[in-house]
Amino acid sequence: MELFETFDEHGRLKGEVPRQTVHKLGLWHKSAQVFVFNPQGELLLAQRAADKDLYANLWDYSVGEHLMPGETHLEAAYRGLVEELGIRQIQLEPLGAQRWVVQQGDNFWDREIQQAYQGIYHGELAPDPAEVQAIEYVALDDLHRRVEQRPGQFTPWLLEDLREFNLW
Repeated sequence: MELFETFDEHGRLKGEVPRQTVHKLGLWHKSAQVFVFNPQGELLLAQRAADKDLYANLWDYSVGEHLMPGETHLEAAYRGLVEELGIRQIQLEPLGAQRWVVQQGDNFWDREIQQAYQGIYHGELAPDPAEVQAIEYVALDDLHRRVEQRPGQFTPWLLEDLREFNLW
């Protein structure tokens, strides 16, 4: 059972709660998002696995990771890169400030304290098929066109963050 640390509206730790309960009740918890670029400036997108509980088969961040108890945002970002893509050698920089983000869907209420990161990577990738069914580097202009033509192929949080971080 995956446990998340939960927080009050002031960021004070409240305790550890199972993942499903956190998303069902909309408890504040932490996550890290990673935007991996290649040296040509193309963004690495990951297509979520078909059996993911939220937004299966949709294109998403390079890596999105909930924090494990006691973990920092940066530690979670690096852990996610290794676990999901096999990336071990990358320098990450914060992308924007820490944010408090609320998203609701049909069967979840996500309230996250988020920190996004970006980094440049050139090397082999080893996607974990339990998490990622496909990966693709995309030029930002091409990504913008794809989003305009078929926004339903992307997670809502990726679309929001592409705009917020002005990655067009």
